Amino acid sequence: MPYRRTENVIRRLAEREQTILDAAQSIAGEDGMGAVQIAAVAQRADIAAGTVYRYFPSKSDLVAEVIGATAERELAAMRAAADAAPGPLSALAACIATFAARALQERRLAWAVMAEPVDADIDALRLNFRRALAAELGTRISTAIAGGHLPDQDARVAAPAVVGVVLEGLVGPLAASAGTAREAVQTVTLLSLRALGVIDARARGLVAQCVLP
Repeated sequence: MPYRRTENVIRRLAEREQTILDAAQSIAGEDGMGAVQIAAVAQRADIAAGTVYRYFPSKSDLVAEVIGATAERELAAMRAAADAAPGPLSALAACIATFAARALQERRLAWAVMAEPVDADIDALRLNFRRALAAELGTRISTAIAGGHLPDQDARVAAPAVVGVVLEGLVGPLAASAGTAREAVQTVTLLSLRALGVIDARARGLVAQCVLP
């Protein structure tokens, strides 16, 4: 009779996999994606390196899962904030502000999973994450345009530009370290809304409605 895993065994395996992912994400958030090595992750997770390899046959597999899990988490947060907003413009502002606030809160991790140079395979995964962010923002921009809340424009061009504003303004090497997190998030959100065609007074009101750090 073939062996069948019990629910407890499946749960323990899932918990161990999550422990490994948490350890890898923690290292990436502290020292960057280049520091995510199997031995270091095993030590952080307090398990044998061989155990890590059972779940993730290579470093690339582990990094891919870290990027994928982070992407799902961040996109879910953006969608939840936008869906809770009262209208299309408020949804767009909430989406941008949430993306910005969460990226700034975990600045090193955001850089690691979205922009830090590592190798070609990981760059491709990272690009998929950025495309997903742009797609989510593009949906919100298109909805606002359709409702007459924004001037007509190509959301396929505008959305990636907003991603760039957030990354370069808050996370990348050019990002300033001065000022409070709240001020920084307000600045990039206002800049994005103005660039999309929201008049200044309205843009400021939308940002004031957002829950910021």
